[in-house]
Amino acid sequence: MTLDPHKFFSILERRVGLTPEDKELLKSQADWGLEIAPKMAEYFYDYLERDPEMSVILHDGSGRIHRLRETFIQWFHEMFTGMDNWGDVYAERRWKIGLIHVRIGIGPQHVVPAMATVIYEVGKRLTNDGKSADLKDALGRICMIDLAFIEQAYIEVSSSAVLKETGWSEGLFKRLISTGAKAM
Repeated sequence: MTLDPHKFFSILERRVGLTPEDKELLKSQADWGLEIAPKMAEYFYDYLERDPEMSVILHDGSGRIHRLRETFIQWFHEMFTGMDNWGDVYAERRWKIGLIHVRIGIGPQHVVPAMATVIYEVGKRLTNDGKSADLKDALGRICMIDLAFIEQAYIEVSSSAVLKETGWSEGLFKRLISTGAKAM
């Protein structure tokens, strides 16, 4: 099970309805996105740090929390710039971010509620700064694409590990999952 980040992005782009107009609107607000990014990082990591499990991961003694905050700021701004007009470079970076989340143990059960906090705070900031509902919608769509990359990374890494360890075929693995889900 090997994910093609560009193909995955294209599928998600269609599913969430990210339009060329959304991309232009996001680009037009890139400076604003960079301006608010540090505050959004603060909300994100303040939320995560309140969870004892996440606090241990974030404060591992290596300076990880500082690096993660800087990466968040860059990631947040990239949602507005699209890096390469939301092409291969953007998709590859989102995939790598997902893999890093898997590697250091920041799971979807942590990221999704933390991101909900950021979306809520961005919404307040949009209103306070007189930004349009269209910008909120566009930002919501690209954010959901980015979250999907993180969640998919967990699925891909877990599936690949099981297939490698067991020697099972992908078809057998999918049947076992389906059967297991029906039993729950």
